[in-house]
Amino acid sequence: MATRGIGTTISKGAEAPVTIGKLTSIGGIEITADTMDVTALDSDGGYREFIQTFKDGGEVPLEGFFEAEDAGQTALQTAMDSGAVEDYTITFPTTPSAAWEFKAMVTLFKVGDIEVDGAVQFAATLKVSGKPALTIGAGGGA
Repeated sequence: MATRGIGTTISKGAEAPVTIGKLTSIGGIEITADTMDVTALDSDGGYREFIQTFKDGGEVPLEGFFEAEDAGQTALQTAMDSGAVEDYTITFPTTPSAAWEFKAMVTLFKVGDIEVDGAVQFAATLKVSGKPALTIGAGGGA
């Protein structure tokens, strides 16, 4: 059965996780793989042949309403300044529980995009470093 996205959260840190608040959008983990051409002169049928090489966990874009006192938003700006690779968890409101756990660095932190009839926006992008893990059931989440 499909589950509504309301209640999905993303948190930063493993020991004492801080939830990033006021989000309107959390991009999904998108794992891709590079390929290497291994076509040889005796490849069957004249078709190119490939093998999989390195995988990439992609990026996780975040969007929401800027709140100066939100500890999670402040933590993202601090992480942008440091350039450190840190722990993040996306927790879904599903039964059974489900969560993406991954390491990432902040590659974009933006406050702005202000319109006459709109709220102050913020955005951030997390670049996944290493292998993300999708946990289903017991033990999922931060």
